[in-house]
Amino acid sequence: QVQLVESGGGLVQPGGSLRLSCAASGFTLEHYAIGWFRQAPGKEREGVSCISSSDGSIYYADSVKGRFTISRDNAKNTVYLQMNSLRPEDTAVYFCAAAILYCSSGKDWYDYWGQGTQVTVSS
Repeated sequence: QVQLVESGGGLVQPGGSLRLSCAASGFTLEHYAIGWFRQAPGKEREGVSCISSSDGSIYYADSVKGRFTISRDNAKNTVYLQMNSLRPEDTAVYFCAAAILYCSSGKDWYDYWGQGTQVTVSS
């Protein structure tokens, strides 16, 4: 059974950090591009970051550049999103998604999705 499971969300104060994990089962994550998306209440789901499989290219949304870092550990079949200097506007449900080889900002590009993990940034 193909599955993606996110973890690591929670409540953090502004300026704090969290590390999200996206663990895959039923397929080899190394062969897939993994994207992180987020969706705040009443807003569209937006792309945050992506790491490709084809050449390891990495992409970030302008809103998170310099604060978030995506990485993969193929031995653990897991992709991480390190989030530093968190802001209240980062509050959202964060999802990871998998697509063969290449990244895309389009949600429809991705074949598999996790169930999401809540990140709340508040004092």
